[in-house]
Amino acid sequence: MSAVLLAPTAVLVSATLPDANTTVLALATSVGVLAALVQFLGLIRWPFAVPHLARTVADPAASTATKEAVDVVFQTLNRYLGVAVGEHLGYLFTGAWTGLVGLAVIQSDVLHAAFGVSGLILAPLFVISSFEFVGTFELRGWKLAGILVPITYIAWSLWLMAIGIAFLVG
Repeated sequence: MSAVLLAPTAVLVSATLPDANTTVLALATSVGVLAALVQFLGLIRWPFAVPHLARTVADPAASTATKEAVDVVFQTLNRYLGVAVGEHLGYLFTGAWTGLVGLAVIQSDVLHAAFGVSGLILAPLFVISSFEFVGTFELRGWKLAGILVPITYIAWSLWLMAIGIAFLVG
């Protein structure tokens, strides 16, 4: 459910930068909510689809054909909802939101411009990360993107916390 928290975060961040360009803020809000939505859609397979598939495979009466079908269904759901929707689109939209917030922060007098510059640095790292399992990397993943994903998310989390603290003390 933490992915869903990006939606109110996107709205609140935009609301706290009223002196930034309104088009940038509107885009940031929309893209941030979209990032939360696609990440939620990618993750929601775990509490709904996966338990059913696990019970089906664990059933002692399940045939080999049923178990093979469950594997195909799981792999398809994982690649579509997890990799394509949750990760690929999630990383793309999160990167776009981060870049737009970075731009809005630079335009605004509410926070120091270093927060904006940091967002602009993080944004393309998310875009690169979004191609981890695309095209020729679909099977094994793109090593560079695989290395960047955890580093980018840790840096992004620290960036979000720093911005939150700056909003609170500023």
